[in-house]
Amino acid sequence: MDTQQNTALTRALAEVPGPLPTRGVIHITIPHTERFTVVGNHLAQHPDLSCTAVGVAVLIQSLPQGTEISIKALAARCREGEKRIAAALRELEAHGYLQRLRHRLSGKKVITRTVFCNQPAALMRPRRPVATAPAPHPCAPAPAPAPIQVPVPALVPTAAPPVPEAPVATRVPPAPPFVPLAPLVPPPTAPKPPRPPLPQPSELTAELDRAATALLSDLRRHAPQFTLSEDDIRQLAPAVATWLERDAHPDTIRRTLTDDPPQPLRHPAKLLRHRLTALLPPPLPGTRDLVVPARPRIVVTPFQTCDDCDRAFRSPTPGHCRDCRETREHRGEDVRVAA
Repeated sequence: MDTQQNTALTRALAEVPGPLPTRGVIHITIPHTERFTVVGNHLAQHPDLSCTAVGVAVLIQSLPQGTEISIKALAARCREGEKRIAAALRELEAHGYLQRLRHRLSGKKVITRTVFCNQPAALMRPRRPVATAPAPHPCAPAPAPAPIQVPVPALVPTAAPPVPEAPVATRVPPAPPFVPLAPLVPPPTAPKPPRPPLPQPSELTAELDRAATALLSDLRRHAPQFTLSEDDIRQLAPAVATWLERDAHPDTIRRTLTDDPPQPLRHPAKLLRHRLTALLPPPLPGTRDLVVPARPRIVVTPFQTCDDCDRAFRSPTPGHCRDCRETREHRGEDVRVAA
């Protein structure tokens, strides 16, 4: 059975003006009447953008105003994953098509707004100042309309109207040059910060080194994907010895290092290095550090009752109040002075 031919395509090829090329692409251009987006060749044929970045840019340009274009929202529309879409957005941001602007709301909340420009090169061109044209003089002749025959009334001489001053053309300052903002997400080619060093024990004794080496060698018995080489064990042993020096139990160390690894696990030694450094527990506090400091003792002077007037006053010992002491001193009587 012969292959079925597309008669509509054959008819369209026959209607292409001019001779068809012997090789290369043949364009069948059908004008759009609805639901189309104009895309410049500077984007469609950009030499430094990947095809994924061009496709994401065309998708964003076709969406209506106010549509969510976050990484998760675009991943829901496309077959590409979030990592490829994030890389494409970084490319568009580096070439000026995309900008992320931080905006502070009235409630001290900061939001990020995404702005897409279909022609970033046009923003770099200086704009010419726009001058307003002067208004036409009232006595200047207007453009002659189509001749219409109407009866002309008798002209009555009147005073000439005052001639208004021509408005002065206002100068519009040129727009400031377009300065692309720094990307919020560093590009993949940005230099990475140096990795923190592995923890080192205060004193690597033979017992600590033997216990750390045995723990690392025994990991593959509990998790087969953590099969390490001798070189990896030799490099990671001081960090495990630091955990053991800080009184971490071997079972706790084993669970911390092997629990919930990424799938697939391609570099077990790098994962162990990261966890040994980032999850290092602090040293156990000493006995003196756990002692609660004694609260300062507050001495409260008790209340006493005056022996003469039964008035209450503060004094460490019983006696007379101030008024009764002064009265007794004036009379020359014995006074019991409160200490």
